[in-house]
Amino acid sequence: MRLLALPALSDNYIWALCGSDDETALIVDPGDAAPVLAAAANGLRPVGILLTHHHNDHIGGTAALRERWPGLPVFAPDDERIGDATVRVDDGIRVHVAGWTLQVLAVPGHTRSHVAYYLDRSGSDGQRLLFSGDTLFSLGCGRLFEGTAAQMLSSLTRLAALPDDTRVCCGHEYTLANGAFARVVEPDNPALSRRIEQAQSMRNAGRPSVPSSLGEERATNPFLRSREASVLRSLIARLGRAPADEVEAFAELRRWKDGFQA
Repeated sequence: MRLLALPALSDNYIWALCGSDDETALIVDPGDAAPVLAAAANGLRPVGILLTHHHNDHIGGTAALRERWPGLPVFAPDDERIGDATVRVDDGIRVHVAGWTLQVLAVPGHTRSHVAYYLDRSGSDGQRLLFSGDTLFSLGCGRLFEGTAAQMLSSLTRLAALPDDTRVCCGHEYTLANGAFARVVEPDNPALSRRIEQAQSMRNAGRPSVPSSLGEERATNPFLRSREASVLRSLIARLGRAPADEVEAFAELRRWKDGFQA
């Protein structure tokens, strides 16, 4: 199994999950057809498309790919704003395509119908992959465009319960920008400092900083750590009081990030 992060648009990644023949591939969130078509010129052959949510930078290339490969199945949440879907998915459904089996997880918050796809091959090649779209990022999470703080907190808590070695395949190259904010929230977190240094080295070398592991995210991502004493201290200093509950803590953290400038 080979995983490719195809850069697209300004800072998106289109994920290509390649099979054992190293040619057939499952494509995740093709916001632009061009990177996939370029990969196809070198032998890649899409066998299915997974869409996490309706934003155009995640679905914009789908129609062109279906035109190039007629009959290509497109799995997407049940949302009328995604017009190219051939199979609608919802929480708990298992997607079977070209030998892959992925579990669909409903993770509303960024959008009302956002889903993630989880692949657990721990019994075969030992790999677990989470295609999290714009819900969970490396060192961050998505903005609340349609959902509530309570929904997003619940969605992130659900994803955080997956095994430590799950590789988080998110939709954007945001690690360093997210890291600048995370460092303000938790300036004394040594795991965070190491993660930022690692990401900077990878970007300097022209490599993606993702996927990260879920274990790393739990140790460094402030949006998975809103219950931690170190994060709460920063929120108390910002609010001038303790948050009323976990939802308010998370909501204030998200508001803080929304207005943050490094």
